[in-house]
Amino acid sequence: MARCVILSACPVGAELAGLLRPDDYLIACDAGYRSCDVLGRRPNAVVGDFDSAPRPDMPEGEDLVVLPHVKDDTDTEYAAQLAARQGFREVLMLGCLGGKRLEHTLANLCTGLGLEKRGVRATLQDERSRVTYLLPGQTRTYPKGDYFYLSVFPAEGKAEGVTIRGAFYELTGAELTASYPLGVSNEYAPGSDCITLSVEKGALVVVETAAD
Repeated sequence: MARCVILSACPVGAELAGLLRPDDYLIACDAGYRSCDVLGRRPNAVVGDFDSAPRPDMPEGEDLVVLPHVKDDTDTEYAAQLAARQGFREVLMLGCLGGKRLEHTLANLCTGLGLEKRGVRATLQDERSRVTYLLPGQTRTYPKGDYFYLSVFPAEGKAEGVTIRGAFYELTGAELTASYPLGVSNEYAPGSDCITLSVEKGALVVVETAAD
């Protein structure tokens, strides 16, 4: 099945167009529709309360969902729920990291975790970083490529049974807590071409970051 790309309001660089696939289904959130031109793509749908950008004139074949200003869901959260309801199993979230509103970045990280818990693989990405999630009982490998640092943080206050292999700093069955950033800024061990992560209890946020 095609992938869903959610484009939120943080500015994006044209280089992110290289992440897009021809069959991606694009949902632009509020001012995120302005970034579609930067990426050279038209959105399939636009959702938002349009408090940060004027309501767009939609060409034929594009869907517009106008949300109320008073609501519990952020525009990006609504788009994520829409993607899950439509049956997408993979979501790439762009324009979700950085910007002037730190609380929006934190909210978007929560939205990504919510997608994972619905069985939808979620990735948040910008020009320098990629954010993914690891749920309890999962093991994943992270091949050495465009990223230099790999950091892990407990997404729900505490993560237990965290094991890291192939990294400069390895862990075996460790406990990570929100009050101490033990998993920040790890690197690939000399000669290692991938890092393997696993967690027994609690979810992890995994952040891959380019070198300085």
